[in-house]
Amino acid sequence: RLWMAMSRDGLLPKIFSSIHPRFRTPWFSTILTGFMVAIPALFMNLSEVTDLSVIGTLFAFTIVCAGVLVKDKEFAGEKRFVPYINSQFIAPVLFLLVWGALLYFNGEAVRNFFTDFTSTEESAFYHKIPYFVFVLFSLAMTVLCFVKRLSLIPVLGIIFCTYLMTELGITNWTRFAIWLLIGLAVYFLYSYKHSKLHQREEVASQ
Repeated sequence: RLWMAMSRDGLLPKIFSSIHPRFRTPWFSTILTGFMVAIPALFMNLSEVTDLSVIGTLFAFTIVCAGVLVKDKEFAGEKRFVPYINSQFIAPVLFLLVWGALLYFNGEAVRNFFTDFTSTEESAFYHKIPYFVFVLFSLAMTVLCFVKRLSLIPVLGIIFCTYLMTELGITNWTRFAIWLLIGLAVYFLYSYKHSKLHQREEVASQ
């Protein structure tokens, strides 16, 4: 039904929103989804399939939170408006408290994780990359909160979701990157030109 909604918005071909005349369900989207889920499941173990689904879902949640930050002022005053909590000082304090607690209660493990690359295991540094990225990302978000005075609730949503994505490991990130590149290719090659929003903007600009 997600594909059906995207098709109705022009992001996917119309066949994805075609309804079966008897069962009144999006038959093409249902069948295609079944094949796309069943075929990889034959060659991957269950944990790999579930982890890939989880990282995609968490990324979608992250995008939603980011969208709330971008559209925050636009929906001010509406019933479903997200309450604004200024994160200018709260976010830096939380960042310092979290890292202070980590260093105080488990400082040696944290220092070893970020400095010890003498492990005999292959690609030891490779598997630590998501954590390095998360640290830099959380620091960047903290700076943005202080400078831009972002709303705290969606910022926390972004941080929590990205941390959970980090815990899924570099292997899942690699698979997700391939999945994301395919989605971006579909968007720029088809969806952008055919979306109803883009068509309305073109009409308005004429």
